[in-house]
Amino acid sequence: MHVLENPRSPRVRAVAKLTRRSARQGTGLFLLEGPQAVREALTHRPEVVVELFATPLAIERHDELRGLASDAGLEIEFTTEAVLDAMADTVTPQGVVAVARQFPVAVRDVFESSPQLVAVCEEVRDPGNLGTIIRAADAAGADAVVLTGRTVDPYNPKVVRATTGSLFHLPIALSTDLAETLEFARGAGLRVIAADVEGDDLLEARDEGLLAGPTAWLFGNEARGLQDEALGLADRVLRLPIYGRAESLNLATAASVCLYESAFARRSANSV
Repeated sequence: MHVLENPRSPRVRAVAKLTRRSARQGTGLFLLEGPQAVREALTHRPEVVVELFATPLAIERHDELRGLASDAGLEIEFTTEAVLDAMADTVTPQGVVAVARQFPVAVRDVFESSPQLVAVCEEVRDPGNLGTIIRAADAAGADAVVLTGRTVDPYNPKVVRATTGSLFHLPIALSTDLAETLEFARGAGLRVIAADVEGDDLLEARDEGLLAGPTAWLFGNEARGLQDEALGLADRVLRLPIYGRAESLNLATAASVCLYESAFARRSANSV
């Protein structure tokens, strides 16, 4: 069995460069770290995985990856731990690293598919927040996530890790124009609801039945929130009530609650 042993080889360096946005933009590739992310990619998007690296011990522990790789027409490139450490963004990639092609979808295609629940992230800059929002959107049954403005790259390794595989479960669209994105949303019959601390009480809106219909939730920057111009594009602005003494909620936490409120409202309406 051949084992890739040199952490300074050109092949290893090429993979390691994918931790940088410039390399991801130049190649259209991105990095996957850990058996869970690789498993989800091979299960749900096997066509995007182009290289798979692993230590022999990791494949023994996660033998299902062998079959998934074979089904995808991939050969596992065995490496040492030192090589994987040199490739990865994390300190401990758990013995498995892969390279995949990026697969963004067009905003127009998202809304032409008659979505019922979409998360729109405007200027979300923290990778952990974005990854958690994508994961929450997936869990709540959202149809897509749209990233607008200068939102962090969804193929940033920290974002990919924070999605825990959800990146491969639902469409992720990129847009530079928030106004155009929301026009598409309204054209598809979605109500645009912005989450903001100055908005109306979300629970009152829920009692009105506002959340049961097709909805595009709009979430803003962690520090600044949504700018006035962005808020003006929404059909309604809602806030989560704070019952304790916390000044506010973390963006990803608030987004998770909002998305789940819509999910609950939709299912309740459909069960009547």
